[in-house]
Amino acid sequence: MQPTVVSSKPAESSFKQWFLEGVKPTEGPYEQEGKHKDHPWWQVMCLTGVDYFSTLGYQPGIAFVAAGALSPIATLVLVLLTLFGALPMYNRVAAASPHGDGSISMLENLLPRWKGKLFVLCLLGFVATSFVITITLSAADATAHIIENPFVEEHLHFLHHRVGVTLVLIALLGAVFLKGFKEAIGIAVVLVIVYIGLNLIVVGVCLYQVATHPEVLTNWTNTLSARHSNPFLMIGAALLLFPKLALGLSGFETGVVVMPLVRGNADDNPKHPVGRIRNTRKLLAGAALIMSVMLITSSFVTTTLIPAAEFLPETATQEAGKANGRALAYLAHSYFGNTFGTVYDISTILILWFAGSSAMAGLLNIVPRYLPRYGMAPNWARATRPLAIVFMLIAFLVTILFKADVDAQGGAYATGVLVLMSSAAVAVTLAAWRKGSRAKWAFLIISLVFVYTTGVNIFAQPEGIKIASIFIAAIVLVSLISRVYRTTELRVERVVLDETAQCFIDEATRGQGVVRIVANRRDTGDAGEYEIKEKTKRADNHIPVDEPIIFFEIRPSDASDFSGELRVRGVDIGGYRVLRTKSSAVPNAIAAFLLHLRDTTGKLPHVYFGWSEGNPVTYMFKYVAFGEGDTAPVTHEVLRQAEANPEQRPIVHVGG
Repeated sequence: MQPTVVSSKPAESSFKQWFLEGVKPTEGPYEQEGKHKDHPWWQVMCLTGVDYFSTLGYQPGIAFVAAGALSPIATLVLVLLTLFGALPMYNRVAAASPHGDGSISMLENLLPRWKGKLFVLCLLGFVATSFVITITLSAADATAHIIENPFVEEHLHFLHHRVGVTLVLIALLGAVFLKGFKEAIGIAVVLVIVYIGLNLIVVGVCLYQVATHPEVLTNWTNTLSARHSNPFLMIGAALLLFPKLALGLSGFETGVVVMPLVRGNADDNPKHPVGRIRNTRKLLAGAALIMSVMLITSSFVTTTLIPAAEFLPETATQEAGKANGRALAYLAHSYFGNTFGTVYDISTILILWFAGSSAMAGLLNIVPRYLPRYGMAPNWARATRPLAIVFMLIAFLVTILFKADVDAQGGAYATGVLVLMSSAAVAVTLAAWRKGSRAKWAFLIISLVFVYTTGVNIFAQPEGIKIASIFIAAIVLVSLISRVYRTTELRVERVVLDETAQCFIDEATRGQGVVRIVANRRDTGDAGEYEIKEKTKRADNHIPVDEPIIFFEIRPSDASDFSGELRVRGVDIGGYRVLRTKSSAVPNAIAAFLLHLRDTTGKLPHVYFGWSEGNPVTYMFKYVAFGEGDTAPVTHEVLRQAEANPEQRPIVHVGG
């Protein structure tokens, strides 16, 4: 049978149509195949790279503020964790979720019902923390590159307002998404190639400076020796400090989220596209190797060539150092002059701003995958423009609260990144354990390392967990309110009847016949049960003996699911016609089925219920949590909301 869509939309104003344009379907956690054009893996790597590689704009400075002279050694520990922990872990994530679901969907599938969804809501809080702080941190660092540029310092004094300029950059970002954001892989490729090329030039010349001026290397080693008496103490201190450098791990989750854009083989199986998975692993490995080289070399040259005082953040009694939040730009101006330095600043500003675009696109991609599908967000949350405004306003608030300070936001960003990576590590470990994989012990160790890293970061920089907790509390509260508010929506995307069920309906509607549906909670399911219940319903509701009735039975499924397809099958039990299905919300499924009958037969069906015994308040909570309750009045309310015209509503009877 062809499915029938049971929802309808009233006419909307032109502004509302524009504002809600691009509402995404909620049939599954990932977008439909072929919706986006695919690209070679190295081009998609550049798209993720605008987020990952752009951290070079502020990572060396943050690393020095956190670890001081130990920064290169702590960075080396971070690189080892990247190559031997994060990379193999996300290779497993890519294989498990090749449609761009990321690690969150792995945990969603591992935990059933409400537990899985509540856990996803908490993870979404950390996702929001990570992506929103990416927007504000990138914009703040772009502002630092603008106002510290010598040309701006000398001629454009009106730009010397850190918070104001940052807010303008975020507003421009929001305007782009209000206008309509398209795939921009071509722009990302150009930005990444230019930015990485300029950084290679700067780092290469700085390494030459270190080689030709051995005294700077001697000064650095002397500083290390003065603070740490032997190499083992240095390594131990680096192990304690490297979690503060976790910003350098930010690109992996984005790498698996953009998997639908990665070109695979022409003969890939859509359910398990081997070619796409293989090429995504190339993407992850390429990005990790490039970033590892850049992190180590940039940390080394900035630590050895820049005076420590220039890294200091702004305080109430002192201005920020010239290298604070822009260490490599400081070196570019110092060794190449202001012309090259300005070119470097422009490249950095553009890639940082585009990193904000990448983060915004990530938010606009991941929220519609989960919250509307759970019934935990209004339908407009599936559209780009309303969400863009919400996230832009949140970014405004975060920027004002943090005064556009790059260092102050680093802890919150690292917390979001590390919690996501820890959850991914746990998901991969659990999956390996269930399969009995030989790598399960290795992934267990990786999980413990990430959990340790997350714990140390939270302890050292508690503002991150505070911000994430605010996001989590807000998401859970709004989600639960939305779920309660939306419980009486139709919640059925389409109705499909098997051949037997359709025959029952066709026989009942021949001539002037009326479809009479009796809602039944199955007990024994034998002919004796239906004989007794038919006599009772006919007597209670004065149904003529010569008019056929059809029993309709719904088995409650996962009540945490919000909507889905209603598949109805017909069975003949001793001459009694019975329709059976399952649904997460019984009253909503009955209402959707009745509207389907009305639309396909052209006749208003009648449905018969018995009175429920019990406390109405208890039934209300039972309905919200478990999809059942006082079925008759809720079914009537769902029909009332779905059909504005009383004359067109199916007829509800309650007797007994």
